Amino acid sequence: MTAIAAWPRSAETWLDERGKGAWIAAMVLGFIVFWPIGLAILAYMIWGKRMFNKSCNRSHRHNQSHAWAMHRPSGNAAFDAYKTETLKRLEEEQEAFSDFLRRLREAKDKAEFDQFMDDRARRRADEARSVQPVDN
Repeated sequence: MTAIAAWPRSAETWLDERGKGAWIAAMVLGFIVFWPIGLAILAYMIWGKRMFNKSCNRSHRHNQSHAWAMHRPSGNAAFDAYKTETLKRLEEEQEAFSDFLRRLREAKDKAEFDQFMDDRARRRADEARSVQPVDN
């Protein structure tokens, strides 16, 4: 991706790091500079669900703290054992489900390929019948 094409993504990341206030300031500046820019930023904030969320940066930090807390021991041995067992079971179930989806995709791909090969063979047989010379 070129630098010209990447600037919107980097601007969005920069604004996300600074929170909702930066988005509002960008919108106001957009209205001051050229009103369609401000309107476009407002629409992006509303449809991107930025207007009604807490700061994007805060929610990202919040999710990271939950991920860290999930692996931190609580001090209660019984609960920690239960949590470890449950997380292990969930990981195994997720892996089994991923394997199931992989097998399902492979079966679908094989069925589509078999259908394609059957159609191709049928077309060739039809072409061969239509090309055969007529015996006089």
